This record gives sequence, structure tokens and C-alpha cells, in this order.
Amino acid sequence: MGGRIARAAGRWSALLGAVLCLVDPATAQELRIITSYQEEVVEPMIEAFARRHPDIRVRVLNKNTPAAVSEMIAGNQRRFDLFWASAPEAFVVLDEAGRLLDQGRGAYADFAMSALGWSWHVSRNDLFPEDWDDLLDPAFTGQIAMSHPMRSGTMHSLLETILQQRGWEEGWAWVLQLAGQLNTISARSFGVLEGVEKDEFEIGLTIDFLALTRNDLHFRYGTPVTLIPARIASLQGGQHPESADKFIGFVLSEDGQRILLHPDVMRIPVDPRVQADAPQLPDAVKAALSSGRALYDPKLAATRYWQVNQLFEAFIARDLLLRRELWRRLGRLPARHGAEIAQARQLLTLMPLSEEQARHAAPEQATVIEWASRSYGILSEVEALIRHLEEQ
Repeated sequence: MGGRIARAAGRWSALLGAVLCLVDPATAQELRIITSYQEEVVEPMIEAFARRHPDIRVRVLNKNTPAAVSEMIAGNQRRFDLFWASAPEAFVVLDEAGRLLDQGRGAYADFAMSALGWSWHVSRNDLFPEDWDDLLDPAFTGQIAMSHPMRSGTMHSLLETILQQRGWEEGWAWVLQLAGQLNTISARSFGVLEGVEKDEFEIGLTIDFLALTRNDLHFRYGTPVTLIPARIASLQGGQHPESADKFIGFVLSEDGQRILLHPDVMRIPVDPRVQADAPQLPDAVKAALSSGRALYDPKLAATRYWQVNQLFEAFIARDLLLRRELWRRLGRLPARHGAEIAQARQLLTLMPLSEEQARHAAPEQATVIEWASRSYGILSEVEALIRHLEEQ
């Protein structure tokens, strides 16, 4: 992995060097972009923009979405001009914090659409999940990986996709059962796909464009498909708002939208004219696009952004090994314990806080500690019940 990171850093340096060579350093303005995207996504867009605007020099910092949001809320001390990411709720959070600059397009602009699902290596011929519920099949126990939503805007969007499709209680029940299937929780989204490529686990939960740009991976959309808008916005405190507006304008132009179809980018453009030329969109995605309804609700996600991330940390990530082991022990119990097994399953899929209770909880460390304590208490109760059944 270290070699891959070094190569990625080298490509970033080469990209910035190539862009800087297109401009006169003595006269160029420096447009600063903070983004969660890797170089494969931004490189074609930045190079095309630099050719059209040779008087604007572009510098890019790659940072995961939650960390970027925290830095912008803290005051944008490094004076970035643009925020560019896939998690739309992050833009709602920044807008409500007064950190976005509306230059006549609205506080932010949707430039592409994405949806979530899972990937596996092309070398595998096994049967793989057809829909979200198939991921809970015992056949995939220990074979699934995901990233942590506190470090990945993509994975926060996946949690919200499930919660918005199924509702608060049923959605968390699904996520808590998924925990029993996990092999690991990665720190970053690309770490999940690298693990699939290295055969560390079979299935990686991910967003479409991260997987579709890799020739050694298959990708399947989770159904029903929920389309998630990717966004870009000018930032308060930036040094060059006019250059930022020009960049946004280029991304939204037909030329910019067609760059999204590049094999190294593989995004779904928002421009209907360009969408028509998008290659091989699955029928489920076409149906979602033609319905005219983006089912994902970024504003709802923003109202519980901190709470959803911290509930995942407290109820899943913190005691993942214990929760996973309890699911496996439960699966080995004889069928004659049907009533007790059902009781244990109910406890393992229980989110003991309603959405209203979670939303009104104080966003502080004491809340997280209290939630973690409640989770551990439930797990301890389940462990005692399973141990009693095992001894019979």
C-alpha cells in the first residue's frame, strides 16, 4: 500500500506541475481547491480548465470530507476557494454554518449523480449479492468491508441511504446486522477497494465511480437505486471568488460535463444532454434518472450528520469484534432454542435511541460515552444469554 500511496503522491505532483506549466507564474491567480476526490477524478477537469483559463493557476488538497468540513467550519484559515465532494449533506452543513459563498448560482451546485453498492474482484465466479438484503446472507459472513462514516463522506451517504429507504428503526436494524458480516472497517473509501483487489475480503461497500474506474473490479448497484448528487461550492474566506465561479461554470458547462464520461472519471452528469451519451447505465439507474426524483435527502442527512456518525462509532465500530462474534455464536446455536435466538436477534438489531432522542442529544463527548455504554450493556446481555444457551 505504501508504494501505491507514493505513486499517487507522485501523480498529484505531476498534475500540479503540468497545470503550473500552462500559466505564467508572474501573472496567474492561484485557485485553491479542497476535495475528497482522488487525482483520477480531478485531473482531467483541472487540465481542461487550465487550457481554457491559462491565467488561473490551480492548487489542490485532497482531504476526506468530514475533516474538510471541520476545517472549513473552523474558519478556512488556509483560504481555500472551492470545496468539491460527493457527500451532499456536507454542503448543507457548511451552508448552515455560513461557510459557503453564493455568487448567483445558489450556495452550491450539483454537477454529477452517484449511487452506492458493492464491488468484488473480476476473478471470482461465486454468486454475489443482488440487493441490500443479500449482504446479510450467512454465506458472506466475514467477507464484507466498509469504511468508517466519520472518515468517509461516501460511507456516511451509504448509512443515510439505508436509513432513508427503510426508516430509522428498520434501517439501524439492518446496519447492526451487517456488522456481524464485516471483515473490517477501513479508515478511507479507497482502502476498501484496495482490500478487495488484494483478496483480503470478497466484497467492498462503495460508491459507483470509485469502482467503475478499476478494470479488476465488478460493481453492482444496491436496489432500489438512490441517486446522490455530488456538489461543488465557493467558500467564504477564499482569495479568488471570481476564479472559483469560473471553475464552477466550467464544471457545469457541456464541455465540463462530458469530461465526467471519461473512463478514469465515470460519473453520471447532471446535464440531460450529456447523460444521454453516458455508456452502459443499468436499467435501475436509468429508471431513477427518468423519474425526475433524487430520493436521497441531503437536508435530512444534515440535520443528523453528527448523530449518525457517532451512533455508528458507539454501536458498531467501538465494539465491532464483540458484536461480530456474538452474531457468529448466535448462528451456531441449535434450532431448538428458537425463542431465545429470536430474543437475542432482537437485542442485536436494537437501536435503543429514537431519531428524536438522537437529534436532541448534546453533540459532545459525554453523549458518545453514554451511547457506547448503552451499546456495551446490550452486548453484555446478549453474551450472557448466548452463553447460557451454549451450556445447555
